[in-house]
Amino acid sequence: MKDELRRVRERPDTDAAPPVLSLFVIDVSGDAAAYVERLRSVLAPAVRLGCTADFEQKSLPVDEVPGWFAAVGSGSGDEERAPRFARAGREAYAEHTGGGRPWDLHDWLYRFDPDEDSRGWEWWDATVAGPSRVHVRVDSWGESFFGCQDLLWAVFTAGAVRVNGPTIQITSFRENP
Repeated sequence: MKDELRRVRERPDTDAAPPVLSLFVIDVSGDAAAYVERLRSVLAPAVRLGCTADFEQKSLPVDEVPGWFAAVGSGSGDEERAPRFARAGREAYAEHTGGGRPWDLHDWLYRFDPDEDSRGWEWWDATVAGPSRVHVRVDSWGESFFGCQDLLWAVFTAGAVRVNGPTIQITSFRENP
């Protein structure tokens, strides 16, 4: 998880990529670079918790989780105070998943428990692919079908309008930074 945390914080060396990655093509509302920063700001504290937290506890420290992300989740009571992009993403997530319910913040964070087997992906990178398009790559260990509802929750609530994927991509194709 320490390597994953490093990749969440900063772009990885492309030569270190595994042979295949899963690609999500994401259309966003607004500036693509700002979207990438929001997405990283959500994933960084979650992956950091995976490195440091005691997941046997009933609750996890949430101080580093962005307030807007905590507010848009199920049961927060602050849904209306979440920014427009997060509320719209919450609705887009429900539509994309066929009625998927919003995630409770603690349930979402518990997916980053290193002993939890339900997270079928590991963060690799996000790149701006156009003014309103982002490519997110995750390591799904070569699997074309894997559990990624937790990732989709973060992707949508960070401001995704539409998500295509995942598709398996051979990493010999390199994208310019």
